[in-house]
This record gives sequence, structure tokens and C-alpha cells, in this order.
Amino acid sequence: MSFKRSFKYSSISVAVLSALATIPAIAEELTGEPGIANIERISVTGRNFNDYKVGSASGAMRGDISLMDTPQSVTVIPDFVTDEQLATNLSEVLVNDSSVTGGSEKWNRQVFSIRGFELSSGSGYLINGQQQWSHYVQPIETLQQVEVLKGPSSMLYGQSGPGGLINMVTKKPTYDTMFELGFDTDEHGSTRYQLDAGGSLNEDQTIRYRTVLVKQDTQYWREYQDGSNQERDRWLGYLNLEFDITDDLLLSLKYDHTQDKTGIDRGGWLDSSGELIGGNDIIWDQPWAFTDNTISNMGVDLTYHINDDWKVKAGYNDQQFNRQRLDSSPSMISSSDDPMTNGYYVSPFDRYDDWQHKTSYVDFVGNFSTGGLEHQFLLGANMLDYYYGQLKDSGEKKQLVMPGQPLPKPDLDYNRDETLYESEYKHYGFYIQDLISINDQWQVLAGVRYDEQKKEGAGNNSYAVSPKFGVIYSPAANGSIYVNYSKSFTPQGIVNDEDDVNNKMNLDPEYGEQYEIGTKWELFDGSLLLTGAVFDITVSNVTVTEDLTTPIGDDTKITTQGGEQRHKGFEMGAQGQVSEKWFMTGSMMYLDAQYETGANDRDNLDGMTPVDAPEWSANVWTRYEMTDDLALNFGAIYVGERFANTDNTISKDSYVRFDMGAAYSMDVMGSDVSVRLNIKNLFDVDYLAGGTTTDVTVGEGRHFGLALEAKF
Repeated sequence: MSFKRSFKYSSISVAVLSALATIPAIAEELTGEPGIANIERISVTGRNFNDYKVGSASGAMRGDISLMDTPQSVTVIPDFVTDEQLATNLSEVLVNDSSVTGGSEKWNRQVFSIRGFELSSGSGYLINGQQQWSHYVQPIETLQQVEVLKGPSSMLYGQSGPGGLINMVTKKPTYDTMFELGFDTDEHGSTRYQLDAGGSLNEDQTIRYRTVLVKQDTQYWREYQDGSNQERDRWLGYLNLEFDITDDLLLSLKYDHTQDKTGIDRGGWLDSSGELIGGNDIIWDQPWAFTDNTISNMGVDLTYHINDDWKVKAGYNDQQFNRQRLDSSPSMISSSDDPMTNGYYVSPFDRYDDWQHKTSYVDFVGNFSTGGLEHQFLLGANMLDYYYGQLKDSGEKKQLVMPGQPLPKPDLDYNRDETLYESEYKHYGFYIQDLISINDQWQVLAGVRYDEQKKEGAGNNSYAVSPKFGVIYSPAANGSIYVNYSKSFTPQGIVNDEDDVNNKMNLDPEYGEQYEIGTKWELFDGSLLLTGAVFDITVSNVTVTEDLTTPIGDDTKITTQGGEQRHKGFEMGAQGQVSEKWFMTGSMMYLDAQYETGANDRDNLDGMTPVDAPEWSANVWTRYEMTDDLALNFGAIYVGERFANTDNTISKDSYVRFDMGAAYSMDVMGSDVSVRLNIKNLFDVDYLAGGTTTDVTVGEGRHFGLALEAKF
């Protein structure tokens, strides 16, 4: 169904900079290569040196430019690593970058923050460089790699948050025939079947394809109050066709379709001490509550090579996202009432959402020389046409008494509600960027963008100019030090929450500004990448949603704007091959995040830390090849203490989760067959992941996963 459509360093930062300054000496010791000037760097772009390290990120510069020539902190997570981890969703992929922290996972969607800033569903996610409405659990089986672009990226993508962007790069067609079958399961009886196939459709190999099919049935460990478990039923189809129309013209057609239905588990509730109410496994939602998502993407891309130095790229994507949500919407009577003794409210509703995202772009990319300077030049424009419509039918609010007796499924139907809410806007942007190589040691990046968002109604249009500037110094052929300055522009739309005092209020854009200094080094003949960065980000006109201590009528939240939010910190990372048999990927981040709203702030948020912004976080995942056929994996994830509310009165404890795995490969009738066993949360640690006091994600205990894969 569709309707219509001033930069200051902290003492810690100074210490980190001092440490970064020693990296050239460390690199000299490890590689035996002194930092001699005028050494030509030979860049291998877009090629994996090994399965753990990727040489470029297409989203960082809107092109295949080496990470060493990118004056920005970027993490690339290849599918080889996430396949080893038996990842089934984007949250399990992004644990490989400590600058990303998870938030609430209610309503079968996942929320993330980069450097402490929450990503917007509408502007925080890209598919192959185009904005993707991401109000659902993104499928990862179609992805070749996930790129975490850190810091403001508005110069290239327009509306985007100050913390960064997630760019998901899909799998490409192959020239040679490939056919892979996969199956995985766990101790709860969950199953996932996968098919990944590709190859050429004609003898000249001018027509190629890649297709992915997935069927998943998930049984979750938490229970509804009638003793049943939350379940999920998902299937996915993906097809990518490439046509070499001429030697210079490439046409790519993409289509994917996702059907994803799951019961609702909004998460746990915390008391004033930060303890879970009712235990780890209780689901407050009713067993009949569900979300049913249907998402389709149809896209086309054209690449025309004008000559050896210039090309033009253009693309269009039409995303249709429809969701029915039959929700019991449980809530506590008040923050001081114990729902285990006093009961809680259930406010059922049946709602239908229709999101339509139409995006397009055109880029002119070229290499040329002027006066001895080498230029990698980009001139482009992109557009977003957004529409949202909603129908909703609400039932009577009721109070349930514990122990919870299931409420009968209400007789609701959104089609009975004649009230239709609609919102739409168009967003246009024009950008120009130039990466100038002055000599073998110095490069300068300069770019600027103009944005315009048009929305019906006086005073609802937004405009912004977003510059970006960077300098790269390469003291050696295998290392670089960079600085950058960038700005972000994030339109806020409207408040869309019936529990909010300011529901349907138009919000003004947020504006961010970042200063960053970092370094990147390739060691062991380019097989290991070491990175480090110090950043300082300030956002003005911050949007804050808070829980009301005392509800106003039926409203339990309030959204306001004003003041600033400043996040400072540093991060380090390593990816690649450490020795002949040992591979690793790991990162860590220190973050000092707080609101700076002024002494007259109505809600006294001045000096407070945002929700789910830990001071320290770290992760590591390793692979050790015992033999040609047997590999062992070990991983650890550390997340520091985080606040669960904006008042900073309730916190979630820090935790360390250890994971391990093993894989064995064998030849069966000429086919490569592998068996993998993974154990997550090896020591069965109790922990709380992302979310607030009323929707916190409860970490699962020890979890076993088994997978089989055959390559033909």
C-alpha cells in the first residue's frame, strides 16, 4: 500500500599527539626504512592486501582513492571478517569499530552513534554512496564491505550528522562463475539459509550478474509473559546486473527486496539504581505485537569513460519502505512505581507507515596537471525526494497488574482511521572537491558544497554551505599525517511522537564543526594498517528529547532545541596481517562528550553527557591459521560505563565480552566445504547494551553458533 506520494586540545589530546609523533620512528624500526624525503608512493587502489585489510573506501572521497590519500579517519570492515563472526545484522558488524556505539533495538530497528552522535535514520546511512532510509535492521548478506566515515561528511553528502556516516557497499557481479551455499543455526533453533552466485551470462563476459537469496527464521531468548519467545521471519532477494554497452560505457542495474516480520521487544526497563526490573528475560510488550517491514530498492548506475583521465558517473535509486506496526506500547505508570507490584500501562495501536526515498546523483571525476601540480578533481550534484505518510488506529489505554496476564489482541485496523498524516521535502546539493598533490610529500584537499532543502510551508526551507579542508604530509612512503576541518548540516524535520509534548513541531537544522588531526601507517610491506586520530566536534542548535519526571497529560517526553554539544577524543586502530599466520583487526576510542547549553538551560543539561556515549571503548578480533585447513578466532569487546538518561542520574555498568571461534575447511567431491563453530560471550557475562531507561537492550548470555558453507 502506498499513499501519494575555536579549537582547543585537552591534556590527554596533547599526550596522544606526542604518541602519534613517535610513529615514524616505530615504523622505521619495524620496516627498516628511514623517513627519506621524495620517495614516490605506489598506491594500489581498491585491492585487498589480505582478507582483513582494504586499501580504499569508495564513500570517503566519492571515488577509489587510497585510504593513505584520504585526510579523514575511516574504518573499512570487509565481509570476510563479519562472515567469520557469523554476523547476522549491522549491529554485529559495527562492533568492529569502537567509534560506533549501539543504541536501542526496539521495533526491529537498530540505532547507532559515531563519536557519541546518534545517526539519523534518514541521513546517517548510505548504500553505495546514496542515502538510504534505514528505519529497519539492514541486511548484510548483500554487502562486500561496510565503511565508517568519521566526522562531518556534509561536503559530499549534504544532510549528515557530525559524528559521521555508515556507507554500505554491495557485492559486485563477477566475471568468473561462482556459487556458494551457506547455512547457520544456534542453540535456540534459529536458522539462516544463504545463496550467493555470480558470473558472466555470455561468452564475451560483457553481461555479468550477482545474486543473493536469504531465508532466516530467528528464535530469540527473551520471553513474553505468556511464556512464548519473540520470533523473526525474514527473506531477502538481491540482483545486480552489469552491461558493458561499449568499452567506455558501463550500465549497472540493481534490485533488492526484503520482507521482515518480527515480534516486538522494546527492551528492558531500569529502576533508579540502573538495575533491570523483572530480570533479564522479561518482555513487557504483548505477544501479539509485531512489526512487518517490506522494503524494495530499484537502482541504475551509468559510468562513462570520456578518456583515460575523465569519466562521468550518474545514478538513481528508488526506495519504497512500507511498515505495519501493531504495538502494545507498554509504559510504566511513573518512574517511582514498581511495575512488578503496581502494574503498568498498555496503549495499543495499529499503524501503517509509507516512506519513499528517491535519490539521484551525477559526478564528473578527472585527473589533470597544472603548473606541476597533480589534481584529482570532483564536480557533482545529488538530490533526495522524500515522502512520508502515516495511518493509525489507537485503542483504549489499559492498566495491567503483575504477574502479567496477556491482554487479548485488540480489534484495531489502521484502515478505519481516516486521518492521514503526510510530510515531504526535496533536498538538492552541489559540490566541488580537489585533491592536489604538490609533491611526493604534500597534498591538499579543498572542497565546498551548497545545500538547499525545500519543504511546503513558510519558513520551512533550509540552506547551508559546507566547506572541507585537509592537508596530508607524508614523511615516508608508507606513512602520512593529516589535518582536516569540516562542517555538517543536519535538517531535523518534525517531532513525530505522540508521547511528546511538542509532537508535530518543526525543528531547525543542527550545524556541526570538526577539527581533526591524525596519522596512518602501512607496515610489513603494506599488509598492516595502523591509524590514529584526535578530534574536536561542536554542534549548535542541538535537538534533545527527554523523559518528563512528571507526565503532562498523556505526554511522557519533551523535545527541545538550543545550546551546543561538544565531543572531544582520540581513537586508534589496526587492521591486517601481523605475521604469516596471524591476522587482526582492532580499535579503541576515548570520548569526552557533553552538552554546553548554558547556566539558564531550562532542563539543566549543561555539562551533562549524552546517552550511550562511553568514555572508553575498545575491540579486537583475531585469526590464527593453525594449518592450511584449520583457523582459530578470538575476540573481545569492551564498552565503558554509559548514562541511560540525559539527566545522568542512571548509568549502565561497563562490560567486557569475549568471543571465540574455529573453522575447518575440507575438500568434498571437488568442492570447498567449511564448518565453523562460534561462541559469543564465552564467560556468560551479564551486561546492558544500548538504550535508555525504558528501552535498554539486554545482552544475551553465552551463545553458540554453527555454520556450514560450500563453494562450487
